[in-house]
Amino acid sequence: MITQDRLKEVLVYDAETGFFYWKVRKSYCIKIGDRAGNLKVDGYWGIKIDEKTYHAHRLAWLYTYGEFPKGHLDHKDRVKSDCRIDNLREATREQNLANQKARRSRSGLRGVHWHKRTKKWAARVTRNGKQDHLGYFHTAEEAHAAWCVAAAAFHGEFFYSGVG
Repeated sequence: MITQDRLKEVLVYDAETGFFYWKVRKSYCIKIGDRAGNLKVDGYWGIKIDEKTYHAHRLAWLYTYGEFPKGHLDHKDRVKSDCRIDNLREATREQNLANQKARRSRSGLRGVHWHKRTKKWAARVTRNGKQDHLGYFHTAEEAHAAWCVAAAAFHGEFFYSGVG
């Protein structure tokens, strides 16, 4: 596992842009001052140091605070490649999930699904790993509004409506 000292030996971090730059020449194709890493398939920026690939957002935390985060790191703006330190915050798994874009659903709205038996839209919110049913609604928008109230109350600053 890389240390803050080792990280600072090989890279410099620009907290305003969230970019890392090489301080040493690692190979013939990497020059001092080049931006480190590349965008991975999963949307995160990855940087290989000493034969191990790290997520750049976790390296930004280590570079700034001297240790890796104890749990998850949440990107406030939901952009996985945005590694500016002021865009990152420690989070639980549930908080991190609360700030993610919606999965595909028939309604296109977070917390809403079609209930076949009642032929209505249903809303449910996840709290502490358990799903709480919020009711049945005539429109997906009504169900989403109910979900937003409950999710905002529970998730606080990590709440994301999934819209915008």
